Amino acid sequence: MRSFRVIFVLLWSLGLGPAVFAAESAHAESAVGVVAHAVGHGDEHEEHGLPPAAVPVFNIGPIQVTNSMIVVWAVALGLIAFAQLATRNIKQVPDGLQNFWEWLVESLYDFLGGILGPALVKKSFWFFGTVFILILFTNWMGLIPGVGTIGRGVTNAAGHFHVTEPYLRGGNADLNMTLAMSILFFLFWIIWSVQALGVGGVIKHLFGGQGGESGFMKVFLTVIFIIVGLIEVVSILFRPVSLSFRLFGNVFAGENILEAMMGLVPALGWIIPLPFYFLELLVGLVQALVFTLLTAVFTALMCAHPEHESDEAAGHHGTKAH
Repeated sequence: MRSFRVIFVLLWSLGLGPAVFAAESAHAESAVGVVAHAVGHGDEHEEHGLPPAAVPVFNIGPIQVTNSMIVVWAVALGLIAFAQLATRNIKQVPDGLQNFWEWLVESLYDFLGGILGPALVKKSFWFFGTVFILILFTNWMGLIPGVGTIGRGVTNAAGHFHVTEPYLRGGNADLNMTLAMSILFFLFWIIWSVQALGVGGVIKHLFGGQGGESGFMKVFLTVIFIIVGLIEVVSILFRPVSLSFRLFGNVFAGENILEAMMGLVPALGWIIPLPFYFLELLVGLVQALVFTLLTAVFTALMCAHPEHESDEAAGHHGTKAH
């Protein structure tokens, strides 16, 4: 439980995403202006759904705070408060909130331990556990009625009101958020890889061959392994992009589907989206699991030492037999 007292320490970097990608924020403002102009004039090609980028709300010095950042901060503060409340009076036999929190943490620990191994999960669980819980509840927070659908907007010629600047926006429906998490994982992945293998070990893992050939075959295989290693490096560099766009795309599309269903038949806008709400609850869980699972697998593939563990196991059995 002590490891989870540092839960959400990565929040600051997630919140700084919009400040880092200021160009995207400027693009968002221009996009909102285009949409407002089109809707206000009853353009037949008017855009509907969630705006493509988060809307700036206010500034804290050089940091630009957007509507999606507010949602992420609210989720993080709520989870921190819940964790503190659940672990305030630790009991030997847990019950109530402590029982739920320990079940959640222990289930995650056991699940990730099966992927990462006992040594690596002890070192990295604080990150993977935090990422899963934060993504899950941020996804579900975006499904609360009013998030992404209440805000400033315009009314078109047909009398339909369209929100162009929502007061709140789902945290993972902002590419800055998902990209910040992916980049943060990439940095920790590099650190864990170097700690586990060393710089030379990482290079050997990417470019080194496994065979004991000699002569022409050795030269030929060396060239092949270098080419394969370069392809692997490109694949590794694209992981933050694929991770961030996968999570962002699914959440952004889900929120737009819900809004589309609400406007399909205005008189039935309160009941038509209900089946899609249940679907998005499942999608929120699956996407949190997929992001955590992929990052854990990427880490295990680089940092695990199956041959070392097998040698230790063989030595242990040999000693026992002796």
